[in-house]
Parts: sequence; C-alpha cells; structure tokens
Amino acid sequence: MTSSLRHTLDFLLYQWLEAETLQQRSRFSDHSRETFDAVLDTSERIAREKYAPFNRLVDLEEPRTETEPDGTLRVVLPQATYEARRAYAESGLLSAAQDYDIGGMQLPYTVEAAANSFFAAASISIGSNLLTSGNANLLMVHGTDLQKQVFALNEFNGRWSGTMCLSEPQAGSSLSDVATRAVPDGEGFEADPLGPRYRLKGNKMWISSGDHELTENIVHLVLAKIPGPDGKLIPGVKGISLFIVPKKLVDTEGHLTGERNDVALAGLNHKLGWRGTTNTLLNFGEGKYPVRGAAGAGLDGAGSGAIGYLVGKPGDGLKCMFHMMNEARIGIGMAATMLGLAGYYASLDYAKNRPQGRPIQSSSASAAGKGGKDASAPQVRLIEHADIKRMLLAQKAYGEGALALNLYCALLVDEQHTGTPEAADEARLLLEVLTPIAKSWPSEWCLEANSLAIQIHGGYGYTRDFPVEQYWRDNRLNMIHEGTHGIQAMDLLGRKVLMEGGKGLALLAGRINGTVQRALQVPRLAAHANALAGALQQVGAATKAAWATGEPGDALANAVPYMQAFGHTVLAWVWLDLALATLAKDAAVAQPASVGRMGAMQFFFHYELPKIGAWLQVVSTRDATCAQMPEDAF
Repeated sequence: MTSSLRHTLDFLLYQWLEAETLQQRSRFSDHSRETFDAVLDTSERIAREKYAPFNRLVDLEEPRTETEPDGTLRVVLPQATYEARRAYAESGLLSAAQDYDIGGMQLPYTVEAAANSFFAAASISIGSNLLTSGNANLLMVHGTDLQKQVFALNEFNGRWSGTMCLSEPQAGSSLSDVATRAVPDGEGFEADPLGPRYRLKGNKMWISSGDHELTENIVHLVLAKIPGPDGKLIPGVKGISLFIVPKKLVDTEGHLTGERNDVALAGLNHKLGWRGTTNTLLNFGEGKYPVRGAAGAGLDGAGSGAIGYLVGKPGDGLKCMFHMMNEARIGIGMAATMLGLAGYYASLDYAKNRPQGRPIQSSSASAAGKGGKDASAPQVRLIEHADIKRMLLAQKAYGEGALALNLYCALLVDEQHTGTPEAADEARLLLEVLTPIAKSWPSEWCLEANSLAIQIHGGYGYTRDFPVEQYWRDNRLNMIHEGTHGIQAMDLLGRKVLMEGGKGLALLAGRINGTVQRALQVPRLAAHANALAGALQQVGAATKAAWATGEPGDALANAVPYMQAFGHTVLAWVWLDLALATLAKDAAVAQPASVGRMGAMQFFFHYELPKIGAWLQVVSTRDATCAQMPEDAF
C-alpha cells in the first residue's frame, strides 16, 4: 500500500502542486526536497511499523473501562495504541508546522498533511492525533501568551493531548441548544493568570479521545454558555463561550498540581467503526471530583463545578471554535480519502491475484457453437473482467481525486499564511468555499469506494478475513461527525457561495475556467474541457435559480443534491488539472502511472460528471417534494 501511496503523493506534491517552490519563502527557506522527503520517509516507516500491523487488533479489542477502587472509571486500551502514539509524538509531527522557537519544524502544512496521510491509511482508528493538533492550533491563535505556553506547547510536545467538546446528548449538532453553563468562579475571577476562571456544569457527548491514559493530561476545549444578567442562559448562540478545561489541574509552569478537575467519564460509546479511538460521554461539574480552585490563584474558589479558563472574549466561543472545526473538517476529508484508498489498494491486490471465471469468447467462436465461454479454458484473474476494472477505476478516481483536493486545500493554508496579501485573501476565500466540499465529498464517495472494494472481494469481502469490511465501517462515520452531510450542504449553499457578494464562488469559477482554457489547447483534453465548462455553467445557473425567491426554505430544501453536483464539478476540475500535469511530464503517456491517471480522469468525465444534471434539476426547479411531504404520509 505505502509504495503506491508514496508514488501518488510524490506526483501530487512535486509535479502538480510544485511544493518545492515553497522553500523560496522565508518561513520555509531552511527546507528542500530532501527534508520534505525525509519527513515523508519517517511517517511512512512509523505508519508501516507501529500502525498498520495493529489496525485489526484495535478494531477487535475496542476501548473498555475498569472501575477503580474509588468507584471511578478508567479507560483500557491495547498496548499497541500507546506505542503508536509515543512513536508519533517523538517524531515531532505534532508540531511539524509550528515555529522553531517552540520546538516546531516550520514545515509547510502541505507537507504535514501529506505525511499524516500515511497514518490515516495505516490505521485511522489509532489515528494521527488530529484533535490534539487542532486544539493547540486554536490556542495559538485565540489563547493568551500563558495559555499558549502552558497548554498548547505541552500538546505540541506530546505530553498532553486535546479534545473538542461541542455536542450534548439533548442537542446533537444544534449548538444553539447547548445547555452547559459557565459562571464566574467567585470575586476576582478575572485575575487568574491562566485566564478568567469559571465553573462549568453540564454534559458533553461524542467526545473523541475524551478519556484515556495515553498522555499525562487531556486539555478539553469546551463550549458553554455564560448566563445573562438575569441568571438565565441566553437563547441561541450569542452566549456561547469557549473554555480550557484540563482533566488534571495545572499551575502556571505547566506542572500538574496533583488534583483532578471535576471532569468525569460517564461511559464509552460503542461504535460501528473507528473502534480504536475512545468516544465518550463526559460530565462536567457533577461533583465526582470537587475542587476548590486553581492552584496558585490566590482566590477562594468557593463555587462548585469543573474549573475552566476563558479563551478569547465572552460570547466568542463559536468564532474561536470554528478555527478548530474548519481544520477538523479538512482532516476528516483526508481521513475519508485515505480509507477509500486503503480499500482500493486492498481490492486491487485481490483482483490481481484471485482467479475467477473465464472470458467471454469472440463472436466467431460463439457462432461456431462454443457458447459464450469456454469451460475448458483456464480461469482468468478478476482484474481481467471489464466490470472489475470499472469498480477499480471508480475507486481510483474517487480516492486519488479526493487526495488531490485535500492537498490543494492544504496548499491554500500555506498560501494564506505565507503568500502576498492579495494571494492570502484569495486563499482564504477559496478555502471558505472548498471546505464543505473537502469534508463532504470524500466522506460520501470514498465510502462508495469502500463499498466497491467489498464488492470486488465478493463474499469474502463481507467477512473479517479481509480488511475491506473494516474500512467501510470506519469510513461510515465521516458523513456524520464534524458537521453532518446536510449541515455541510446548507453551509455551502446557504453561506459560502453567497458570502461577500459571491466573491469566493467567482474566484473558484475563475480558477476552473483557467484550467478549462489551458486544456482546450490540448486536443486529447478539449472535449473534457468543454464538458467541465458546461458543468460550471449549470452550477452557476442552479445557484441563482435556487435563490430566485430569496427564501432560504426554497433554496436549502435541495442543498445536498446541490453539494453533490458542486463537488463533482470541483473534482472534474481537479482531474482535468491533474491530466494537464500528467501530460506535461509524460506527453506520450508511456508510463503506467500516467495511463492510470489519464484513465481515471476519463472515467470521471464519462461516468461521474454526467450525474450532475439530475441533481441540479431539483435544485433549479426548487422541487418541494421532500420539504412538503407531510409527516403522517411516512
């Protein structure tokens, strides 16, 4: 698997995205192709040695709890998880893109994302500590200097890990219904060096890595509401604020005080997939671990509840948390992508080695009375059947196309941070529009790739004798977490394509048209270029038609078909651009890798892009079949 992935990454990074040119920027000037490759080599090795061999183990031996003598719960994980996490932390990848002066490597995020793809492919369930990096990155932007020093840097160095605590049992994805409360912790609460100190009470659900003993501490980032002057929670999202709530209390030097915060594990969720990652229900401030106050604060801390330190300003919780959520959404897109590719590599290997059936004879042989097949002929391998090639091409088109899209988004992150002011603003706008696609498209279509991988294995694919059933189970989560499919669709059609007067959408259309114009000059790509131009025109017209009445209910009733068509158009653009890069390197298409990429591109344009017409039809007509269906009719 890793050799095929490495060849694909090398092409995408160096031939398509030209990542080597990033070293011309001052932030990356110490780097070269050699250092980038060294990071990829290290990641590939750790993934191969510490992750891949234990992917089935962590699926079968999912997290469990043991009751301690004091009645509290402790999470038990396989030893392989500890060793994998330790190897990852010691590699420095947790802080790969951070500044030298805090122990980082100052790597381009593009290279960091490529490096992390090896871990996702080897065992998404063991994981690459996505939430820890996202948690620390949020604090580096929105935290105080001391919060960065105490919390973020100890996450980057691997001592501590991090979570994001948004959802609640009664609220799900509806953050406006968050009921967790945060009240000031006595008089002078604002004087705590670690940040204004509050007491939190509430319950959080679906918290990935919410409790474990992989690290000495866990830094929870928790959304909670600060009551208004009347003591009541403010309806909606206006009162939501963000708090650092460590599992164990710490001092201003980052040392553990020896006292537990009032954060209690209430139980584990037992999942369809991603079983190696703990997923928890956490109770904040229930009195399991009563605490008086932060050590060294000099305050009475007379209140009850879990101690939390305010991040940013009161009421800015969602604004701060979206920094982590957007990063997580692109990360989920990459996770879905790599599961799709893992299934593709497994089914490709199976198809190359499994004898099954015989070829259909030519028409002349059939006319001679030999029938459609010659039963005396030896069996052929699965890969020699046209329908197997169809399913393999679909997986390749979905997986490699999604990988290219996610790395393109990673390059936009680098552009946003290190480009000229104009380029940085363009990158920001493009990321706004593309983030819902980068999350949702791989989570839908790489799941379909996993289904096709099972199909290629036949009955064996439905057993645990082969890994493809686990890849499907693991991938099914990705359409749900970090914003469900429907939420991403409403974000795309309801916000992103409209924001700043449609500037981001126009910018993306300009990039797509640029590829179309270049491809029109290449005879073998001209027809595909025209097809993409037509698709882009259809998406633009559907966007206007959806909003023709100005009523959100009319437009958003078919937001998911809109997102599917939009995503397919974006992926067609990616594939056409990849074809241009392929021909620039190998004009004769003489190399097998070039034949494969050109074939996947052609498959996408012939089999996938035509689907957008049906999706956009219901969008353009504002079809109300679903929205107006009465409940009792079901």
